Amino acid sequence: QVQLVESGGGLVQAGGSLRLSCVASGGIFRINAMGWYRQAPGKQRELVAFSVSGGRTEYRDFAKGRFTISRDNAKNTVYLQMNSLKPEDTAVYYCYADIRTSLGAISSTYWGQGTQVTVSS
Repeated sequence: QVQLVESGGGLVQAGGSLRLSCVASGGIFRINAMGWYRQAPGKQRELVAFSVSGGRTEYRDFAKGRFTISRDNAKNTVYLQMNSLKPEDTAVYYCYADIRTSLGAISSTYWGQGTQVTVSS
């Protein structure tokens, strides 16, 4: 059974940095895309960044220049390095992965449980 476990959230002052990690495990044949969403209180979940097989990465405008997504394919892990954090970055951050569990299976999306990031002013 596929599981995604996040870590690295916490409380940081504005201008500080955090590094989120997300490890996928359990019955994985191949991981296509991995990425991060976030959800602030009272707002809809929004995409932050993603990385697809082959190395292409994409960022939302608010993340460009401040956040960096990277993957360690050998460890089935995706990271989100967040620098120059702002109070408006406060949210629960969720990782996701599009995973095939066998050669003949279609890709399904799996989600982590979320990790809280709080940026104080």
